[in-house]
Amino acid sequence: MDKVSILQKYIPAPAAPLIVKWIDHYQAELKISRSRSTKLGDYRHPFDGKGHRISVNYNLNQYSFLITLVHEFAHLLTYNRHKNKVKPHGAEWKTAFQEMMKPFFEMKIFPGDVESALAAYMQNPAASSCSDMNLLRVLKNYDKKKEDLLTVEKLPFNALFALPNGRKFQKLDLIRKRYRCLELSTKRMYLFNPLAEVVKLGE
Repeated sequence: MDKVSILQKYIPAPAAPLIVKWIDHYQAELKISRSRSTKLGDYRHPFDGKGHRISVNYNLNQYSFLITLVHEFAHLLTYNRHKNKVKPHGAEWKTAFQEMMKPFFEMKIFPGDVESALAAYMQNPAASSCSDMNLLRVLKNYDKKKEDLLTVEKLPFNALFALPNGRKFQKLDLIRKRYRCLELSTKRMYLFNPLAEVVKLGE
């Protein structure tokens, strides 16, 4: 199966030819990775005989996957221009990210709600798209629905919930933009992203 056909399983079909063009032009290796809780994607610069390497989590929806992929290609372009002489998510990377995202806006790849949230985010992109709550909330609308999961913000205060790894918490109050939650076994406090997915427990 050719690279365009493979990529079209993960990103919007019209975007695939340009991504393949970048892969070939920059001689980059793209790996579709297992789900990682700490990151959505990764870039590694040429080292020890290996070329540019990019990985993206396989389980992202098509728009999240494309945004993450372009984010990592922006690291590649920044490395080619500046090597390791600039900050990973500094002005040079932001410029590269804006440049590389521009064609996808021109192609009208994204639905209206995603395009609007992404355009606002791209004014000053952060190290992670997950840090932009508006963009993250809109992108989540395109995730496959998981029947047994709720986001922390949807739980009532004082509700009990569990993480996928089994750790149990109680939702307490809102501290700025995050929810303060008590881990039941250790009595330690943690701050949760409002869009963290958890399982509600019976009272």
